[in-house]
Amino acid sequence: MKKIESVAEMIAVAAELRASGKTVALVPTMGALHAGQEAMILAAVAKADVVVVSIFLNPLQFGPNELLERYPRSPEADLTLCEASGAQFVFAPPLEVMFPRGHASFVSEEGTSKPLCGASRPGHFRGVTTVMAKLFNIVRPNFVYFGQKTAQRAAVVRRMIDELSFGIEVIVVPTVREADGLASGVRNREFTTSQRQEALALSKALKRAKEMADTGVRSPDRLIAEATHIIGQHRRARVIYVAIVDSLTMETMRDVVPGKSMLAISTWIDEIRLIDNVVL
Repeated sequence: MKKIESVAEMIAVAAELRASGKTVALVPTMGALHAGQEAMILAAVAKADVVVVSIFLNPLQFGPNELLERYPRSPEADLTLCEASGAQFVFAPPLEVMFPRGHASFVSEEGTSKPLCGASRPGHFRGVTTVMAKLFNIVRPNFVYFGQKTAQRAAVVRRMIDELSFGIEVIVVPTVREADGLASGVRNREFTTSQRQEALALSKALKRAKEMADTGVRSPDRLIAEATHIIGQHRRARVIYVAIVDSLTMETMRDVVPGKSMLAISTWIDEIRLIDNVVL
């Protein structure tokens, strides 16, 4: 496995791979890798000839009240995980290489990014689409991988790809859950024992709503009310949103359509923001 920090070198490597006819998969990350991202790398390895994992802590994704400095970092462990999972390249450019001083160009998707996290984190998805567009131009992948937990991110990027003709296939990997049901995530390592118990409110709410949908409940209001009630029983959990949306467009749905409707939840657990979802 080779680590690349230079944009010019990554572009040159990508051009060689394309010229040789190899398929390339990109697994974009911000570092502090966990089991969910490991699953994405393994899925990419199984499909593409070459896998590039990008590790870039993107400041454009952070809002004014979100501290970039508090984001976990584990650079050595990240490289070890990437190599053990079968990635051939890690693209880890410094901030000044990706966004030099005076950078003023942005890419914005104005539809799928509006609800859910877009409403509660203004500017977040503009940061996502801007860095993804740049990564696509540098790495030139055939496939890009996301986790189901970040379904809205995948949907926003898919729409950007379609409308700007990048010609890249978006592949979403199922959410990896820990033994107690908590979705694998970068923030999990920060939890105290009591915070972790509170965080389980999300998976409990999703599980109950899915059980109800499986027995024939088709009313979004009923499912949302039940999920909200379960979260409300955890005193440190504060709801940001509980919504049932189209799993591809993120538009609100008036009725549950099996296989298409997704229950999406975001909460605060003290000062840690969590998201999770399930397709009903």
